[in-house]
Amino acid sequence: MTQSKSDTNPLKIAIIGSRGYPYVYSGYETLIKELSERLVERNCEVTVYCHRNLFKEKPSHVNGIKLVYVPTIETKSLSQLIHSFLSMCRAVVSDVDVIFAVNAANGPFGLISKIFRKPTAINVDGLEWLRPKWKGLGGRYFKIAARLSTILFDQIINDSEEMRKVYLKTFKKESVVIAYGATIKKSEDPSLIQQWLINPKEYYLVVGRMIPDNNADIIVKGFLTSNSTKKMVVVGDVFYKDNYADELKALKDDRLIFTGYVNDPEVLAALYHHCYVYVHGHEFGGTNPTMIKAMAYGCAILALNTVFNKEMLNNDSYGIYFEKNQAAVRQQIDYADQYPKQIKKLSQNSHLGITDKYNWDCITDQYLEVFKRLIKK
Repeated sequence: MTQSKSDTNPLKIAIIGSRGYPYVYSGYETLIKELSERLVERNCEVTVYCHRNLFKEKPSHVNGIKLVYVPTIETKSLSQLIHSFLSMCRAVVSDVDVIFAVNAANGPFGLISKIFRKPTAINVDGLEWLRPKWKGLGGRYFKIAARLSTILFDQIINDSEEMRKVYLKTFKKESVVIAYGATIKKSEDPSLIQQWLINPKEYYLVVGRMIPDNNADIIVKGFLTSNSTKKMVVVGDVFYKDNYADELKALKDDRLIFTGYVNDPEVLAALYHHCYVYVHGHEFGGTNPTMIKAMAYGCAILALNTVFNKEMLNNDSYGIYFEKNQAAVRQQIDYADQYPKQIKKLSQNSHLGITDKYNWDCITDQYLEVFKRLIKK
């Protein structure tokens, strides 16, 4: 019996649609990092197409991963899209066996891979077309691009069961569910957070870009109307001039601390680990990277009541919820302050939610199974 190519030779995988490797900026870049390194350990040849302007140094290989630097036109909305288009054009004429794209915005580029008959998979992420930042033309593009992803790519991948249901209902297309991962971690060094003059278990934590999608305004303003004497630490910002973010940062209250971006992973881990409650307002995603970190770092979690957040927290097992209004946030903050024993229990148990479903090694095995199945077709 003859063996297939995938059984005898290294599987060659091209990854497009992210900023590149090793460039950990958001969930997609973390996914690329964790997945690529493990695929190389499993004897795969991995090529990651990188956003050239983001890299001062441009080595051809890092940690066994081949890196290709692709230019783009630098604009706020289109630079990553142009980069992905050019990356796809290069990937389809290479000798790779399968192309893996991230972000549903890249859906139309599946036509290129169809023409060149390259097997493809795409991780489509969340409900981009509903996000306030993409309202108008941007939202319409994302809806069309998501639909084209389901038509032009060979395999759709969603990172949560609830998002799978959305794609099935909206686009009549089934998808494979492979969650986003996390690594259980503790930070025992409280000195890392002292730069903000805060003490362990004496602050609420918010992590994420300061955009309407994440409901930071509702969380912060709801907290300020509460009776809490704890602090609220907001980690994150935006890279551009923005009225929404500026208005939030202009709020004056001794309990409110804006750190901006925290790039040191050890400091960020300490902020997670030592908070009293992590507050999560993300609305439109599936498996959210910031909340999965909160679970892995042992946080009690107060989350916006969405089907996606309930899936991650196993309903009421690892968190409590608030509705999308300031009064609900205030009520739950006051509740958390009044019941520290329940908060401590949530904190002690949240890491138990990091099952094999969210384990990077198991996740890599699932992706590898998808890639092998595609090239056998």
